[in-house]
Amino acid sequence: MTMSDTQRDTGSTPRRRISGHMGPFELAFFVIAAAGPLLVVAGFAPLAFMIGGIGAPGAQLVASIVLLLFAVGLTRMALRIKNAGAFYSYIGQGLGRPLGAGAATLALGAYSVIAIGQLGAVGAFALLPMNDLFGIDLPWWVYSFIALAIVAFLGHRQISLSAKVLGVALLTEAGILLILAVPVLLQGGAEGFDLAPFEPSAVFAGGGTGAMFAIVFGAFIGFESTAIYSEEARDPERTVPRAVYLAVGFLGIFYTFMAWVVYVAFGKSQIVVAATEDPVGLVFTAMDQYVGSGAVTVMEVLLVTSAFASTLAFHNTASRYMFTLSRERMLPTALAKVHPKHHSPFAASGLQVTLAAVALVLFVLAGADPYLQVFLLMVAPGVLTVIVLQALCSLAIVTYFRRTPGHGHSVWSTTVAPLLSLAGLAVASWLIIDNFDLLSGRTDWVNWLLLGTLPVAFAVGLLRALWLRRTAPQHYEQLTQTNVF
Repeated sequence: MTMSDTQRDTGSTPRRRISGHMGPFELAFFVIAAAGPLLVVAGFAPLAFMIGGIGAPGAQLVASIVLLLFAVGLTRMALRIKNAGAFYSYIGQGLGRPLGAGAATLALGAYSVIAIGQLGAVGAFALLPMNDLFGIDLPWWVYSFIALAIVAFLGHRQISLSAKVLGVALLTEAGILLILAVPVLLQGGAEGFDLAPFEPSAVFAGGGTGAMFAIVFGAFIGFESTAIYSEEARDPERTVPRAVYLAVGFLGIFYTFMAWVVYVAFGKSQIVVAATEDPVGLVFTAMDQYVGSGAVTVMEVLLVTSAFASTLAFHNTASRYMFTLSRERMLPTALAKVHPKHHSPFAASGLQVTLAAVALVLFVLAGADPYLQVFLLMVAPGVLTVIVLQALCSLAIVTYFRRTPGHGHSVWSTTVAPLLSLAGLAVASWLIIDNFDLLSGRTDWVNWLLLGTLPVAFAVGLLRALWLRRTAPQHYEQLTQTNVF
């Protein structure tokens, strides 16, 4: 480790490393909170039932298996490539620096716009409980800007504080859903227990199956970001892989279980009808029926905190991507400044806050709807981007280990599992593109505009890398090479 890598603040010389002491559970809190379990169960599972039928719980299980296979190769790469760039570094070392740079700008754009989009969800979800509980009737953007101010404060400070906030949010939203599960299981639901949702004939029933899988795969985004926090993890060689498996395991089990609980609550003959008639209120109706109206109010409040936790998690991910890329001169080096006291990437965090504030102002001036336009239009391309990057990363894992002799890992973990995940993620990517209107809420030219931003963002990074190769070869050779542990 060179002096330039570990240099402390002296005068105007910035630190080049951020630091923290997160364990695997704290790190897992970040990626699980980013996925927003309550938002997924209450907002996306009903759509899966409405579109794909009773096989939604089985589809969640299939998606979790594919992503668990992806995690096998991902953790092996995390042990070999000690760079906080995640997609950027893994794809760069597996498929070449230019493609890695393209993946970097694509990932940065995805995480940044998802963080901004979730601010719209905070504003949209806060309107009802604030009015019902306190009689406060304010525009949605007031709540969004309050959330952004809190994110700015937490993003400026050391990561451990954000981890504690996310941990509380995660436990409360998971807790309210488990409170629903208890009476449903004790009472046997509307028609008793059965495992029909897991039968292949239900999961792959045709018709809306493709659209259903597009929805359930999107529920897992964020878990791959664990490697981004490697500098702030305690014993990262152990912490990062454990956090990956904790996140994927929890999300897979929790999503599948809760989708099945909702299915049992309404019964085989009524779940699709109920989801079709009121997809937005499906889980709230079950909560009111089995627990009571008080629990519905609590869930409405926790839906706000779930969206806030998600925007905080993605904000931290985006700012760390900016920090990593600026340290390797893909972005202006000013973004690589580290706070002398909190050891946080405060400059990158400040830029992400500024981008979010500008975007919110533009949405407000345009009279945008906080859910249909701020949330859906920002999050939809981000979801697709992350899944496409996961597929590229699977290919990079196979390529990297095939040309790296003596790596000490099994064929299963470096070839078979990544190839299986590549196949599943490639299919998922196509299904999302083919059913993109379900994620964006639009059926017009806007979808083509949103989809068109992906190759443009990729091209920006690729061309930047090629420019460095031509004009600053010494910097080009350092891309993806900065070791952080």
